[in-house]
Amino acid sequence: MTRFFNARLTTGVLLGVATVMAPLAAAAGPAGAATTNTPVPTGINVPSIPGATVFGSVSATTPETVSFVMKEQNEQALESQVTAGVKSYLSVSQFAAKYGASASAISALNSYLAKYGIKTSVYADGIDVVATGTAGDFDSALTVHQAVYKVPAQTGFGQLNTVPAQTVYTNTDSPLLPASLAGTVSTILGLTNYNPFVNQVAKPQSLKAQAAAGGTVNATCVADFGLPNGCHLPADFAKMYNLDPLYGRANGSGQTLAIVTLAKPDPGAPQYFWANISHTTRTGTYTEVSVDGGAPGPSGAVGSDESDLDIEQSGALAPGANVISYEAPNTDFGFVDGLAAAASANIASTVSTSWGQSETNLEASVLSGIDSPAILTAFDEVFLEMAIQGQSMFVASGDSGAYAASRDLGTTNLSVQNPSDSPFDTAAGGSTLPWTGTFTGPDGSATVNVPAQRIWGWDYLWKPIAQVDGVPEADVAESLVVGSTGGFSVVEHSPAYQSLVAGTRSFDAVQYLTPIDPETIVPGLTEPVAWSFNPNPPVTFGASNGGRAIPDVSADADPETGYLVYGASAGGLNEYGGTSFVAPQLNGATAVIDSYVGHRVGFWNPVIYAAQGNNDGLFTNLNGIGTSNDNIYYTGSLTGQYNPGVGLGLPNLTKIADIFSVLGLPF
Repeated sequence: MTRFFNARLTTGVLLGVATVMAPLAAAAGPAGAATTNTPVPTGINVPSIPGATVFGSVSATTPETVSFVMKEQNEQALESQVTAGVKSYLSVSQFAAKYGASASAISALNSYLAKYGIKTSVYADGIDVVATGTAGDFDSALTVHQAVYKVPAQTGFGQLNTVPAQTVYTNTDSPLLPASLAGTVSTILGLTNYNPFVNQVAKPQSLKAQAAAGGTVNATCVADFGLPNGCHLPADFAKMYNLDPLYGRANGSGQTLAIVTLAKPDPGAPQYFWANISHTTRTGTYTEVSVDGGAPGPSGAVGSDESDLDIEQSGALAPGANVISYEAPNTDFGFVDGLAAAASANIASTVSTSWGQSETNLEASVLSGIDSPAILTAFDEVFLEMAIQGQSMFVASGDSGAYAASRDLGTTNLSVQNPSDSPFDTAAGGSTLPWTGTFTGPDGSATVNVPAQRIWGWDYLWKPIAQVDGVPEADVAESLVVGSTGGFSVVEHSPAYQSLVAGTRSFDAVQYLTPIDPETIVPGLTEPVAWSFNPNPPVTFGASNGGRAIPDVSADADPETGYLVYGASAGGLNEYGGTSFVAPQLNGATAVIDSYVGHRVGFWNPVIYAAQGNNDGLFTNLNGIGTSNDNIYYTGSLTGQYNPGVGLGLPNLTKIADIFSVLGLPF
């Protein structure tokens, strides 16, 4: 997998999630993993996130879970097959035999770790080896030292969820393995418990602004729920995106869908939502599976409202499907293991997740020693496995418009999110439905009018909020960078299927916000941290950097025209939005499509890009060009086939089902 990080990063030894380096002398066993005079590889950085401080060593008796991600065999052939479109699905055992690590490699790793008292379990796919032991065990086995750091919160501009302050442990040396083992291991996850992943939930600005100002909002559906604007249910999604015609023949029966989440859902919340809010008669089962000890929560602080809505939306759209919630710790190893559990079990025909981090935040973590580019390989490997097994995979693209890093790192450069940037998943973006409302605040009233469906970008709210709150529009704009995250990856190259449509390697833009004031974020990374504001930007044209274009497909995600969610972490019944909704909605819709066509349809992207290139009418494009249709930078496209605000556009799910039915792929 060729990545742009290779050109931007020169670190060879990394902390936390780390590339495995073979020592100059082979490890000797429990008496010492390497000879004392073996040179320590260069490039080590202690965590250098601004304000991070070390205050001691990790106790040797601290229990730890560490995942060893093995290198896939025949990886190039696997990538080529997946991006071209899988014609024959594999079982997990077939995948393991053809693409997983060899039995001898796994046995050798298990035997080596056992010498240090470390216990291992191996996923059936032959890729993920999960090891449990103590910090002292891993220090000895990998010749590392682990220290405790206090890392301050990373807050951004978007008034969305940010990375909280944390006390974490991380290794301060590169992990070493015997040369014979190092060549078979792609990456080690779990030598840090830092959690950089944030969910993609967004809440109506009308509620926030008016509550803060002591005013009110006048819009639809207040009489029904006491909430503004959308208050949509899964049934509305099914109607808007033409899933309804399939229900006469299919409701997801015989299929299983999976949610991978990093927060435990509120007990009973999905069941209450289905019975009392969406009025869904479900015949499928619901199961929660703990991975690596389970997810934190339930609480709003850790993102349990994200888990609630993912399960509620997907399960309501596919009432006959079984639902499995894979719940893992919010750590690098937890996230990858949660996805690996869904892949290796291969029970679910379709999977979604709504967590991620910006590529810029990942790069900063790499350079500061918290993370490694190898985390990208870990996500890609599990998504490749899902694709070859016929599992569809949907990931929320994010809610920070064209500036994903403004949310979690506080930089103002153009950026997208990982893992939605993987070429082997379907990235879910967002739109705004037409709506009208009146904001009332201390400086008067202002009408909001969105006359037609558009790319989700909250630039349309800047002027009304500034007017009613009596503040400069620039201040509102710079503090409210919210919308459908889209753009071009600086990590992953554009996959072959994206060459089938126009617009994936060029763009039109309206630059309200020009990045200024570059600062050194961490040694080796300089990015802007402020903006200058232009309220009336012209339309400009540009070419991509050759990176994967994001998102792939979109649906309503604006919380101002959003959906109902229920759970204690959401404060009871509430209205939310975000691309968090689109990923599980596509997940549930795919379970219905699978039962409609009679088999798994698998990885969407090669099929939908080919169909769009053939003008098969699967998507409604949002290609108006200018400041009434943008994600705070990218606007529509003259090509009419793709733009980085909403990707291919809004899906016609019945037509998509019919395309998959014609293909006749096997289960």
